[in-house]
Amino acid sequence: MGTHCLSTVGYEEIAPGEDYPTRGHADGYFFDVNKGRVLDEYQLQYIVEGDGVFRSASQKTTRLHSGDIFLLYPGEWHTYHPEKNGWKCYWIGFKGRNIDDRVKAGFLSPKKVIYHIGYDSEMIHLFNHALEISEREPVYFQQTLAGIVNCLIGMMYSLQRTEALKGCSDDQDLVNRARELIRNNLESTLSIQEIAEKLNISYSKFRRVFKDLTGFSPAYYQMDLKLQRARDLLSTTDLSIKDIAYQLDFTSPDYFSTKFKCKNGMKPSEFRRRML
Repeated sequence: MGTHCLSTVGYEEIAPGEDYPTRGHADGYFFDVNKGRVLDEYQLQYIVEGDGVFRSASQKTTRLHSGDIFLLYPGEWHTYHPEKNGWKCYWIGFKGRNIDDRVKAGFLSPKKVIYHIGYDSEMIHLFNHALEISEREPVYFQQTLAGIVNCLIGMMYSLQRTEALKGCSDDQDLVNRARELIRNNLESTLSIQEIAEKLNISYSKFRRVFKDLTGFSPAYYQMDLKLQRARDLLSTTDLSIKDIAYQLDFTSPDYFSTKFKCKNGMKPSEFRRRML
């Protein structure tokens, strides 16, 4: 199978009302949005926040939304820009026989440029990983980046199909964001109500949507992850049970012990002894 050769990778945050493209827009890629441009490579662009507009030789003017990823084709005229509220966007540019073969086989086409995949933390992780590798340029970094490009294209197609089948992509985006916030704040005082506020949704609606799509409440999900983290801390650290309880923001060591026993059938102290 042919490989990809990476030419550019980046991330930009365009503030509300800011000119676009910015003058810092990847060297050699600056363009006039009114005139558009033609590239000699493919580019994947992933909008993680914000809205915009896209138009190409094969696609009429189309709105872009948060969670959209679009593929630019070599030799294909196009233009795009964020709306007045700006956006946050990753991009990666590449060429190679692998992607050429997919286009020739009809797997990808300039007539279908925009895919809605929603907010996906794994996709974001891959873009960030590509950014980090391109900055370090370790041995065989082009081969590693080629693998990331393959993965991004595969995920783009798979996630878009999944979103289409779900038929409730906005709610799924909300739940995905909520899950990530909960996972990243297990050892903080961030409450479920505060998470709802961060997502600009009422607590009652947030709880209903989360439960409809996962089968359990956000509070239950948060507690389950805290107790999983507690198991890890009990088995891999020397932290006292009291310290673990407060580190995971339980109201007291006794409350932590009660919840842990309900979940695991034994007190934290018993669990730790079995792990020794």
